[in-house]
Amino acid sequence: MYNQAEPSVMHIDLNSCFATIEQQARPLLRGRPVAIVNRRSNHTSIVTASYEAKVLGVTTGMKLNEAFKICPDIVALESDPPKYRYIYRQLMRIMNDYSAHVRMKSIDEGVIDFSEATIDVRQRNLCDIGWEIKNRLWGEIGGAINCNVGISTNRFLAKTAAGLNKPNGLDVITHKNLRSTFKSLELTDITGIAQRMELRLNQVGIYTALEFLDANEEILRKQVFKSITGSQWYKRLRGWEVDKHDYDIKTVGRQYVLDEYKLSRDKVLQRLHFLCEEVGQKIRSQGLVARGVRVYARGYQYKGSGWNGEYWQARHLLKTSFSSDKDIYSIARQLFEDAPNFVKEIGVSCYQLDSSENIQLAFFDDRLGPGFNITSTIDSINLHYGGRTIHSADTLSSNSKITRRIPFGGTRYL
Repeated sequence: MYNQAEPSVMHIDLNSCFATIEQQARPLLRGRPVAIVNRRSNHTSIVTASYEAKVLGVTTGMKLNEAFKICPDIVALESDPPKYRYIYRQLMRIMNDYSAHVRMKSIDEGVIDFSEATIDVRQRNLCDIGWEIKNRLWGEIGGAINCNVGISTNRFLAKTAAGLNKPNGLDVITHKNLRSTFKSLELTDITGIAQRMELRLNQVGIYTALEFLDANEEILRKQVFKSITGSQWYKRLRGWEVDKHDYDIKTVGRQYVLDEYKLSRDKVLQRLHFLCEEVGQKIRSQGLVARGVRVYARGYQYKGSGWNGEYWQARHLLKTSFSSDKDIYSIARQLFEDAPNFVKEIGVSCYQLDSSENIQLAFFDDRLGPGFNITSTIDSINLHYGGRTIHSADTLSSNSKITRRIPFGGTRYL
């Protein structure tokens, strides 16, 4: 049975977010193909592309040198996180005017739950509010900033609606047009269904999005997903809400593809130290502490036809908690002693996270002494004057090499 309630969820998706923000900031780029990369090199991957580039075949994830072959006039820009964080905050400000329940799914996507809005707002037509938000984006941020708006009875269908007519569309999915909407979609157009899951659906005779919608709940639960996830999909597809959750952070990490081949061990460790500082800042910004550190490296050796990567990792779990950059790097460096000699990619993450208010201090723990106070003071200064205003001298040479990336999949650290 389909959910026949009035739609109360709106999904807002900024179109080609980083690229259009750059076009807004630099008027000469408007109407031109633009690609955003995290590092300006021919072999770097494109983070996002403007619609002028997309219509020519440039896609997210494509190597920059491939994009130049398709579109020689494309303008490649390194990402500028402060700009994107500013627009993110402006979008949140606008969305918060309509409901007490706003969740940013990523830096460029947000959800408004109107079931928790005021009576005056709930009495308004959601399509009118959608167009009002579009106009506010143009008027309060800039005319180059467009968004897609999707409206439905749950988060999943609202997101599906927001992807129907890009760019700058506004669509509503209800029980009345649900079947006709799914008839126009491929299985892999559905959020959460990639090629691997498509194959599993195919194995039980489900080849289209409409067949997925019509699938029996028992088949989805027992044969396709083999868990309660199948029942959740059955409800999700029919407009019932099953995704209204906030999840705890399980791990915090950072990875980096090295800027040169065959860097000396000391330089690799400097870059690892830099990553440890970023992970430490993220952990402390959420009021968390960790007990475990994991490091990994992807080593490279030349074998005849080219470079073949070999994956290595190590981890260590302590009995006591920690969160300082010094502690994280000390553990990571010790673990890294066994890493391969030729390294192209490195990463560090902390796990077994808990609230800093729940920790049990060891008898000789000095985190409430000078070391803890210094770390807190440094965090306060960096928060006020900008990231890495104060940092370890050992990581000074890495400042120009490692740029802070903007995560598409989470907004906890923005």
